[in-house]
Amino acid sequence: VQLQASGGGLVQAGDSLRLSCAASGRNFKNYAKGWFRQAAGKEREFVAAEAWSGGRTNYADSVKGRFTISRDNAKDMVYLQMNSLKPEDTAVYYCAAKSSSLRLGLQDEYNYWGQGTLVTVSS
Repeated sequence: VQLQASGGGLVQAGDSLRLSCAASGRNFKNYAKGWFRQAAGKEREFVAAEAWSGGRTNYADSVKGRFTISRDNAKDMVYLQMNSLKPEDTAVYYCAAKSSSLRLGLQDEYNYWGQGTLVTVSS
């Protein structure tokens, strides 16, 4: 599975942005999908994830109520809708996938990673 994230950019605080992740490879719909981010000088952290069935999602406390992960299985796409953006959301965002839908927040268990897309939120 190969992943390519896109949609990042420069926005102002309070704006919205939608990130996209295009997948290539067989049976992508059978993988759990996740979004992670890494701010400058910090470790990469979990943002959101969805089980392969789409019936269960998990979000970091810092983004709950503002970010939404979704998918389009027909297009092999996964999205991250980000609303009410804050300067502290500034980071490189990565999409990732793994075969197991357990422990959605553990990045070490993700097998496949996209190249990252930069989101900058100005105050």
